Amino acid sequence: MVLRRLFFRWLFPAAFVLPLWLFVGWIVFSGGSGWALLWLFVAVPAVFVSQLLLTLLIRARASVRESRAVSWRDLGGLGLWHVVIIALGLFDSRVFFPLLVLSVVGALVLFWSSLAQVWNEARGAVTVLHATDGTAYIPPAPERPQPRVEGDVIVVSETRRPD
Repeated sequence: MVLRRLFFRWLFPAAFVLPLWLFVGWIVFSGGSGWALLWLFVAVPAVFVSQLLLTLLIRARASVRESRAVSWRDLGGLGLWHVVIIALGLFDSRVFFPLLVLSVVGALVLFWSSLAQVWNEARGAVTVLHATDGTAYIPPAPERPQPRVEGDVIVVSETRRPD
């Protein structure tokens, strides 16, 4: 649970740190040509926007908001995707293109997975019942019992004095 909560906190900073890492990696590991710089101008905003959208999709789920922790599927998928992006920032020419393809495919799979999880949680939230004549209706929410107050209740009333 601790690892899932740490990853929950990492989601928003990752939207800024990962694109920055690509830029710093290009400088440090001499990304090289103008084509690499052109790729960088496309990749940095793409990683930023996709990480931000994934973060919002993940945080939209009620289970994530309640537990303040991502699911194991999110942890595994995003963790692997982040490792691929970090490896991509090393600009190793032998594995650059396969890592680039893997990062794009990983982003698409993560979007699908996050949307599926949001859909599955939202689907069970509303129950639709049907009457005998076929009319559909949503039943009223069950009333929650009011908590019992223990001890004395003190009411202080305030009256204004005329000046």
